Amino acid sequence: MEIRNLTPEDLDDVLDVRRRSFGPLPPGDTDRWRRAVFPALGEGRYLGVFDGSRLAGAARLRRFTQWWHGKPQPMAGVAGVTVNPEDRGRGVGTLLMRAVVERAATLGDAVSALYPATTPIYRSIGYEHAGAQHKVRLPAESLRRIRPSGQVKLRRMGPADAAELVSVLHRVHAAARASGPVCWDEDTWSLWLGNPDDFLYLAEDGYVIYRWRGDDMQVENLVAGSEETTRALWSLVGSASSIARKVVAAVAPDDPVLWMTRERSNEEDRQARWMFRVLDVAAAVERRGYPAYVTCDAVVTVDDPLRGGGSWRLEVAGGAGAVTPVEEPGAVLSVNGFSALYAGVPTATLRLSGLMSGDDRYDEALDTAFAAKPYMLDYF
Repeated sequence: MEIRNLTPEDLDDVLDVRRRSFGPLPPGDTDRWRRAVFPALGEGRYLGVFDGSRLAGAARLRRFTQWWHGKPQPMAGVAGVTVNPEDRGRGVGTLLMRAVVERAATLGDAVSALYPATTPIYRSIGYEHAGAQHKVRLPAESLRRIRPSGQVKLRRMGPADAAELVSVLHRVHAAARASGPVCWDEDTWSLWLGNPDDFLYLAEDGYVIYRWRGDDMQVENLVAGSEETTRALWSLVGSASSIARKVVAAVAPDDPVLWMTRERSNEEDRQARWMFRVLDVAAAVERRGYPAYVTCDAVVTVDDPLRGGGSWRLEVAGGAGAVTPVEEPGAVLSVNGFSALYAGVPTATLRLSGLMSGDDRYDEALDTAFAAKPYMLDYF
């Protein structure tokens, strides 16, 4: 078995593996898929496992920005992990994912995330459950009753607005001190904003992307930085209530729309869980945001068989983190445990689940520094 970068000549074989793993792409989507994956080939972000000249499996590293307590950092989003049916059980997936972790680190990413089809293989490589994409089902009529002020200017948007949309996302997620949400790169946004079946509206501090889903509406993305824009965008979606009865929307777990609707009971919240991995302890800690009022330090020992472990003193002050290698032992975590801690999983949970052991005097400081409610609006 050999790992190598995929080339444009390999894409027909990748599509075949994908079809056998996930089912065929919908009619008309093949060309769009090719345009979406093509940049990854030149960047070394699409890897294949070959048995001789035959493609046995493939995986892509998507280029994202991810926010942690409102501070953005590069993140490798692992997607399209596929293995031919005849090659399953031969260790192809593990070989591929080990290469993915190394490649992501080589490209300069300190953290990585993925949506798992199955947990064990990713957990064995150091990924751990962190957050979710939350999809709620809301009555369209309840959104129509959200009254806008009329002061927010909305306009339709398209591929030429990709840079402005990225700017809006950076401002809103930073101000909200969000943890977990991602932003596609500008070229990918340009591609997504060209979908003729989507309705796209942009405001100065927000935007919405939604579409028909059968007889209902589906909100793919709605981000807003003020009450006025939140009301304007949700009421816009709700204006379809004369036809659509329900709206399925990807939202933050504490999205303000859940407090704006008149009735709220027996809520349907479908969660797609995602897993997270720290690739570089020092860089990940230094790139993360923290509560400005927190001043603390802790010693952690992280065991990472793939990337190499060690002991570090973590110091948090003024919203920033610093890392110094030390010899003394501290709280002991597997890389899975440290990844979960980074995403806000409490130390008590980590200790009771066997992901953390050793010195417990730093637990309260770690819980306070890394507190988070991680979510994503996007699925990849």
